Amino acid sequence: MDNIDKITTLLETIEDLAPAGFAIAFHIRLTSSEFQFQTYPKAWMEVYSQNGYVLSDPTVSWAFSNEGYIRWSDLSDQDVLKIYEQSSAYGMKYGAAIGIEADDTRSIGGFARPDREYTDEEMQQLSDYIRQLHLLTASKTGMDDALRNELHDLSVKMTHPS
Repeated sequence: MDNIDKITTLLETIEDLAPAGFAIAFHIRLTSSEFQFQTYPKAWMEVYSQNGYVLSDPTVSWAFSNEGYIRWSDLSDQDVLKIYEQSSAYGMKYGAAIGIEADDTRSIGGFARPDREYTDEEMQQLSDYIRQLHLLTASKTGMDDALRNELHDLSVKMTHPS
């Protein structure tokens, strides 16, 4: 199985664990990521973007500052703009944040469910998958242009489904 197949399989598995959607940014340096995958509802992504919530989102803040995982409910006291409350109207009632750092870059993710809190086991699984994806998409491993282009196309396909 080549890297793009491994990456696609991991992302599909993550989709199953995040039935209300997810957003993952890989290899963040300063303020931009090398790759980003989003499956949150389009209407929510528009609200989020229009309001500039990334600057106040407790999920993003936590994942930038920590490694590991945490439930959104454990961050609710930091949610001054009530982003989690608003997202629940789009089916994202429960969620988790994950932060990974390796090889001098950071990858972060937010994952959502409509029905219940994430279990510790599920959050550990998501964290393991994000770490694997972080390593598979690292430029230091000598990623060739074909894989980079395939990842870009996959990112666009997942973020902007037809």
